[in-house]
Amino acid sequence: MRTIPAGLKAHLDSGATTVCHAWRVTRRDGTVLGFTEHDHDLVFGGTLFAAATGFAASETQQAAGLSVEASDVAGGFSSAAIREEDLIDGRYDGARVEVFLVNWAAVDEHMLLRVQEIGEVTRTAGDFRAELRSFTHRLGRDQGRLFGRRCDATLGDGRCGVNLASGAYRGTGEILSVADATHLRVGGLSGFAAGFFRYGVLTFTSGRHAGMTVDIDGHVVDGSAVDLVLWLPMARSPEAGDAFAIVAGCDKAFSTCRAKFSNTINFQGFPHIPGSDFAYSYADGETVHDGRALFE
Repeated sequence: MRTIPAGLKAHLDSGATTVCHAWRVTRRDGTVLGFTEHDHDLVFGGTLFAAATGFAASETQQAAGLSVEASDVAGGFSSAAIREEDLIDGRYDGARVEVFLVNWAAVDEHMLLRVQEIGEVTRTAGDFRAELRSFTHRLGRDQGRLFGRRCDATLGDGRCGVNLASGAYRGTGEILSVADATHLRVGGLSGFAAGFFRYGVLTFTSGRHAGMTVDIDGHVVDGSAVDLVLWLPMARSPEAGDAFAIVAGCDKAFSTCRAKFSNTINFQGFPHIPGSDFAYSYADGETVHDGRALFE
């Protein structure tokens, strides 16, 4: 049950209120921004809630139970607040949003209404509309592990154990040219064999995409030229000269874990599980069934 602070409750009970909404947005890169629908900036909880954003919220309906609740927030682009290029680059995808009710005449009288995250974002000329979803939508995600031949750990995490800080598994370079939204010619990776960074992760360290990460689908070496193919096209292409760091990729196969990372002891898959062809087959007199492993 929500408890309304005494000061705010007395103000709401007075019948003549001076309240508004405020939003604190925490992006996944750690950047914290505050916004309010009031016409003056507000400061509370260690956050400046800016008023120069044109923020406005839609009607919100709440219900008991675990139904997924959603609302919208709309605003205008501002160089001092939300920039269109940041939305295009996906910097607000999945951001945490805290929604407050605050007495703008006495900002110490405020309360947290709900915590949501940013879902779908749509843009039109000069403004945007963002969907705010409750965390109950996460209950619809698959939970637990799936038994399969390939590893289900993330390369470098605690279950995997590979040290991606090692120079053997990472490199740095810069963009030389951009063929299209998914094909980059790069420098600085000539010491790595073709395919080494396939399924890896590239992090931009300079330029307008600094701090952003992209997944690598292909790593091609053609003579002295090195090309990287991105898994998904970027909304805005990087520029020549942008620097990056990149870590090796893993296709989750047991053979790759053994040959590329020497990490078979931490392999988190089940390579000896019979395939579907074997599972649907039947015993016959010519097949050898001696209990040996089906995968070497």
